[in-house]
Amino acid sequence: MLMHTITMSDLLTFAPSESLVLAMFPILAAAFYKFVDLPDYAAMREPLLMRCERLGVRGTILLAAEGINGTIAGEPERVRDVLRHLRSDSRLADLEHKESGAAQMPFLRMKVRLKREIVTLGVPGVNPTRAVGTYVTPQEWNRLLDDPDVVFVDVRNDYEVELGTFKGALNPRTKSFSELPQWIAQEQALRDKPKVAMFCTGGIRCEKSTAYLRMAGFEEVYHLQGGILKYLETIPEQENRWEGECFVFDERVTIGHGLKPGGYELCRACRMPVSAEDKDSAHYVLGVSCPKCYATRSEEKKRGLAERQRQVELAKQREAAHLGMDARQTMDHSGLRVRSAAKQM
Repeated sequence: MLMHTITMSDLLTFAPSESLVLAMFPILAAAFYKFVDLPDYAAMREPLLMRCERLGVRGTILLAAEGINGTIAGEPERVRDVLRHLRSDSRLADLEHKESGAAQMPFLRMKVRLKREIVTLGVPGVNPTRAVGTYVTPQEWNRLLDDPDVVFVDVRNDYEVELGTFKGALNPRTKSFSELPQWIAQEQALRDKPKVAMFCTGGIRCEKSTAYLRMAGFEEVYHLQGGILKYLETIPEQENRWEGECFVFDERVTIGHGLKPGGYELCRACRMPVSAEDKDSAHYVLGVSCPKCYATRSEEKKRGLAERQRQVELAKQREAAHLGMDARQTMDHSGLRVRSAAKQM
């Protein structure tokens, strides 16, 4: 299901009225997270779920003792009603969210899930509400990049780093966020300089990882406030130090400066980014495989995927949404789709 986003820079450039924006994008998506002590998080689930369902709001919200993380969508005022409900809890009064518009509802249902962590690191005792790295604004980040005493770490997964990063940043080459602690324990480069600076897509992984560094004894720890997305949205193009594109877990797949869509598409079989060169490969079959996943799929699996793609094409011909196309897609803090809500930012 294709979603179309409108960014704050778009609003400033074109300055449309609110009614025009809503006419263009009748569905409002709101993405949010906050690390905060919620010892009663289990009791919060049912009232929150019932409110969302009553309002026709859909999406996924994760609740844990360490906080809240999720993305929801629906009619704008109904989404804002849910946000007001969340902020009525004094612990979430300053909950920030990011908005984007959608032409169609991107979710099939509403889920409120109880989790051990709102982003899984797998290390007991890590608490960003007690100790976290120093926030660095995008404007300050460029100055930090020129500091020879800082080692930079891209805490995203390997396929994300492959598409773009800041020059000189270390790539932990992780397949999942939970692999990061082991890399930190073994990486000597983190101990060769007095300062460590981390960055990720939207900020949530950085908060957790810098909290872990502080717990592990690192003293001068920094992270990019608002993540790569805020940097690319706010830094003037002539001052942009980002190289490549940024994977964003939505139908844009990658973005560049100003959050403009990049040059990658999504493999519908493995959910990995596909370049123009990948599409020229004999291993690329629309909806079935790409060079990254071709060898991992059995012939039976490929036949199943081919049938799914055939149904998708038939649905397109009927100008109808095919549930198999995006039924398992949810959204994250880039504002749109991700494998499981609030999982990777």
